[in-house]
Amino acid sequence: MTFIEQEPQKIEEEPEWDSDEMPTETEADAEAAPTTHSLFDGDEGGLELDERKALVVLLKNRFITSDSHPPEWRAIVKSRKAIAERLNDLFLELVISLDREVAYKRPISGSREFPTLLHDTRWPREETALLVYLRVRARNEQARGEAHARVSRAEMLEYLQENRPESATDRVSDDGRGERAIGALKTAGLLVKTDEDGVFRISPAIEPMLPVTALNNLLAWLKVRTASESDSEPESTTEESE
Repeated sequence: MTFIEQEPQKIEEEPEWDSDEMPTETEADAEAAPTTHSLFDGDEGGLELDERKALVVLLKNRFITSDSHPPEWRAIVKSRKAIAERLNDLFLELVISLDREVAYKRPISGSREFPTLLHDTRWPREETALLVYLRVRARNEQARGEAHARVSRAEMLEYLQENRPESATDRVSDDGRGERAIGALKTAGLLVKTDEDGVFRISPAIEPMLPVTALNNLLAWLKVRTASESDSEPESTTEESE
């Protein structure tokens, strides 16, 4: 038997890579798979379009609800972690009440102080009194099994009239301040117009935006109100950008 001797094949050596120039797996993957989140030239964002819109609306408003901003509410619930991370970069935290279907942001709290995009707004006496009234009214309506608490303009003005300081004798001016207070809470989104003339729905945001501690502080202030319009008024934090 004759054996044919074959010349062994020459194996070419692999090129040597400089460790500084050798691409990592992550870099290679990034070059091979461009981001799907890009919405414009140079876009380095990591959120989808609906998530970005929801983040912008949340930053521009004190709060959002499932009724006031349905698409944004759904996007926040769906992408809660991603949006919370973006807010944390701004020293803000995301607060969501699933049962009330309300979302809002607030400054990070803790032992350290951080810069914030939000500032405190000083509510006048009439607005403060109405906040207390609406918060208690909403709680009572909820206890009775009502899905949506409602209140009339006449009821709010009557409440303010009954809780004015002793020095308030100018009924016309007082009623004017009461009307402006109602308008301010409408603008804030805490009073929502209904089909019935002069009747409003109390936003479900009233409860998470005004927790029991804050409510008790406001109640205490109202109980010790003085006869002077120049007395100090309580401050409440609102979700407004500077």
